[in-house]
Amino acid sequence: MNFEDLEIWKRSVKLSILIYKETLSLKDYGFKDQITRSALSIPSNIAEGMERDSVKETKHFLSYSKASCGELRTQIIIAKEVGFLNTNFCEKTYQECKELSQMISSFSKKLT
Repeated sequence: MNFEDLEIWKRSVKLSILIYKETLSLKDYGFKDQITRSALSIPSNIAEGMERDSVKETKHFLSYSKASCGELRTQIIIAKEVGFLNTNFCEKTYQECKELSQMISSFSKKLT
């Protein structure tokens, strides 16, 4: 199975791009670096897992990807509360992270 064909990969790439674009002018470079790394980690770990040779390894990297969704949700909450990012953007991307996390979990369970 090609990772580029997976809906979870496509959606996580779009999410990562949105985070990068929304944080372009963010002056807190430490926070900007952390939130973009978390967002980038989601599709990257899906891709890496799908390129592995065993289901066990694939699931391992999918678990990293799911964990990055949680990390990103936390950072979105903080960004909203401190005023780094627009409230509407934060609410939409937070929901997308939750959905992706559920999708990753379901996909991982289906692998045999």
